[in-house]
Amino acid sequence: MKSFASDNYSGVHPEIMEALSRANQDHAGSYGADNFTSKAIEKFKEYFGNDIEIFFVYNGTGANVLGLRTLTQSFHSIICSALAHINVDESTAPELFTGCKLIGIPTTDGKIYADEVERRIQRVGDQHHPQARVISISQSTEYSTVYTTDEIKALSSIAKKNNLYLHMDGARISNAAVSLGKDFAAFTKDAGVDILSFGGTKNGMMFGEAVIVFNPELSQYFSYIRKQGMQLHSKMRFISAQFEALLSNDLWKRNATHANAMAKKLEQELMQVPQIKITQSVDGNGVFAIIPKQITEALQHEMHFYVWNDSTNECRLMCSFDTKEEEIERFVAKAKALCSAL
Repeated sequence: MKSFASDNYSGVHPEIMEALSRANQDHAGSYGADNFTSKAIEKFKEYFGNDIEIFFVYNGTGANVLGLRTLTQSFHSIICSALAHINVDESTAPELFTGCKLIGIPTTDGKIYADEVERRIQRVGDQHHPQARVISISQSTEYSTVYTTDEIKALSSIAKKNNLYLHMDGARISNAAVSLGKDFAAFTKDAGVDILSFGGTKNGMMFGEAVIVFNPELSQYFSYIRKQGMQLHSKMRFISAQFEALLSNDLWKRNATHANAMAKKLEQELMQVPQIKITQSVDGNGVFAIIPKQITEALQHEMHFYVWNDSTNECRLMCSFDTKEEEIERFVAKAKALCSAL
């Protein structure tokens, strides 16, 4: 059954599955010594330029943790949104592998802003206090809102002013790019991001993410850190072949455009139900809404979704590359019927 629970629930896009099948035809070198990986790296360079390093890993937590590990030592702190994936949904993996303290900034829209961050950079040089080293942001955020390029540049400016790095969790970076109407480099490399986790799993891939290092000096030890972190895939061609397909023929854009459009349709339809309140700007492929608690369970049977905030019954509804308009219409019709009976 289809659901709005997560874009991780969706299957694999047929063009990605075809790429996996092609990669499965014969033997190929292991640990990235294969033509599929070479081609995928070249694809990334078409989008970001030649002066970058690309490393493929299994999953988003691995990409984030290894990227942060590259930027830090264990006496550092990482400033992020209190709702950031690294702070809420990656257990204690960031703390375990980096040894760093996470400093979460309360947020109402998923974003953190330059003035808030600067206030958290405290007691520099004090041996009794963790030393701020990284600002980490999610693009799109966990609330499916999207940072503007200027907002990212402002955070980068604060980072550089205070000798910090800027890390971006781009699990849904394709949705952000479509929302902004900009190419990837404009709001990452060109905006001052140092390391990017580039997501594929939530946009039609079976598995696999990429860590892109924009500062060549930072990539010196990443290969060793990846191996130590158990994220070096022996049959790497099955990650890289997917990325080559995703970055070809605008597949990433087609998938993300559809998912975002379905989220906007879902928002517009739900706004016609007086008892349901949209709580966040729908920039990406997620809709957040307060749904009457009395109807939540019955509505979840129609299309499964998660309650995001138990105290307010704010719910998260995620759309995917394969979400259909008729599924949205059926879901909203059920919501209207349930609300009318209240």
